[in-house]
Amino acid sequence: MNLAIEQALRAIENGQAPFGCVLVKDGRVIARAHNTVWHDTDPTAHAEINALRTACHQLKTIDLSGTELYTTCEPCPMCYTAAHWARVSRIIFGARIEDARNAGFNELPVSNETLNRYNPAPPELVPGFMEQECRRLFELWKQLGSGRPY
Repeated sequence: MNLAIEQALRAIENGQAPFGCVLVKDGRVIARAHNTVWHDTDPTAHAEINALRTACHQLKTIDLSGTELYTTCEPCPMCYTAAHWARVSRIIFGARIEDARNAGFNELPVSNETLNRYNPAPPELVPGFMEQECRRLFELWKQLGSGRPY
């Protein structure tokens, strides 16, 4: 998670939203990314999507079975679904989707736990991992005024 937090800090430094993500397989980092929505003028350029794209491209597969996705905030429904399609085995997140909403992001109030109930092959969820450290990213982002929500 520390690497995901580093990615989120990088996003903040670059005027992006405070989200970072790392994909791990067999204890090895296979992708790391941060949010680039404003930089890319792409509403889908979330940290998780960017990391999934990088991993799939590097591994030349869309099947990421056995991977763990570490992300500073609970994935939005789009990112959760992309992780589902990529067959990510485990999602570890810090802050909750409500924290992103409270910071001003236009997130749907749908938790990953709720999405798992509709998923025939749900990933293992590990919520609240380093939660306080991840929540502080929103505070830092607001203090620095380095970006805007979407």
